Amino acid sequence: MAAIVYFRKVSETEERVEYAFGADPDDFVRRLTMDKASCTSTVQDARVDHTFLKASRKLNALHAERGTWPERGMSVS
Repeated sequence: MAAIVYFRKVSETEERVEYAFGADPDDFVRRLTMDKASCTSTVQDARVDHTFLKASRKLNALHAERGTWPERGMSVS
């Protein structure tokens, strides 16, 4: 069974980037924040689940590859 997570940048400051994410690209119900200095993420609803981990890992991978935080994207496995 495939697992898909979509994400979209909501805001960015010098220290953090906030993303909306979820399984439906038209209805993001969750948010996560990436700390730019440590590249660690925090989910706002405190639910550390597969969807959050997939989004966080993909965001870090894209950032490492491109050198910038992506505006939007998705992860499929």
